[in-house]
Amino acid sequence: MRHRFSIMKRFTAKTVSPMLVLVLLLVIWEMSSRLLDIPAWLLPAPTVIVAEGIDGWGNYQHHLISTTQLAFFGFLIGATVGLVVAMTLHLLPAVKRAIYPLLILSQNIPIIVLAPLLVIWFGFGVMPKLIVITLVCFFPIAVSTIDGFRQTSYELLHYMHMAGASKQQIFTKLELPHALPSIFSGLKIAATYSVMGAVISEWLGANQGIGVYMTLAQSSFRTDRVFVAIFFIMILCMIFFGAIIGLEKVLIKGRGKEDES
Repeated sequence: MRHRFSIMKRFTAKTVSPMLVLVLLLVIWEMSSRLLDIPAWLLPAPTVIVAEGIDGWGNYQHHLISTTQLAFFGFLIGATVGLVVAMTLHLLPAVKRAIYPLLILSQNIPIIVLAPLLVIWFGFGVMPKLIVITLVCFFPIAVSTIDGFRQTSYELLHYMHMAGASKQQIFTKLELPHALPSIFSGLKIAATYSVMGAVISEWLGANQGIGVYMTLAQSSFRTDRVFVAIFFIMILCMIFFGAIIGLEKVLIKGRGKEDES
């Protein structure tokens, strides 16, 4: 009972403080907009943004669904590519020495520059958008996973070698389980990047999506709609991030309980 109470107390402390800060910022924003008589096209008050978010739901609902689907599938592809690349480079050291520097260099190419080329090569369909999200997502997952493999306990690795374990057994029983925290760190970063990548890809050419909705709002000086789009992007990132945290708790803590039993 005391353990549950302490957990609830810690959860409340972690949740209430950020919420109070957020409410305080929104109150300051609201009062500043009204007292200083700031034009709505320049900086709308939070109440104006909330009103637009409620009243304009029918105008951007399909945009929100489109971006969510694009970010989700792009994240799945990027996570798969990142994990496959990391495992391949780890299991094949010669390939890692040849490819890893190129992997680092590939991240020096701005996505905003590469994206128009993808549109030229693959058209305005879904393919270039998924490629953009994949390029954004796979790198943090690959690097985090490789670092997780590298941090495997040398003593346990030496023990398994002495016990006659095969390379496959060492990987599945030791290296992969111990790399899970690092893998989930990369997944959490990529989960937020996937939404950003989806919006960027929609800026370049799309018929629907939050990126399209934001572009139209900017061109018509509807700043309140721009903020609505920003808030929904933040909410999507938080949902994706929270889903990865939930999966991490199930897999890692569940594995810990099994080890204890």
